[in-house]
Amino acid sequence: MTSLQHPDAIRHFQSLCDACQELAHRFHSPGELRIYADGYIHALRRTAVLDPISQRRLEELTDRWIRDPSSFVGPDGDPRSLYESERY
Repeated sequence: MTSLQHPDAIRHFQSLCDACQELAHRFHSPGELRIYADGYIHALRRTAVLDPISQRRLEELTDRWIRDPSSFVGPDGDPRSLYESERY
């Protein structure tokens, strides 16, 4: 199992998780969350903020996390309602 140990990698993962959860609460689709996460990770890669090992671990953990439906809950606390509402 991949784990993050670098403090900056942990902070970036938490920031990415928080942002994706907020987007999910505004009824963004899983595909849109993936695009956001990919952009965030790409920016980190381009700026070389993390060492290559920490970057790879962050990418692997983010990929697993974003694919796991239990990572998100709906605005009402119910994971089943997460992507069911229409956008305004």
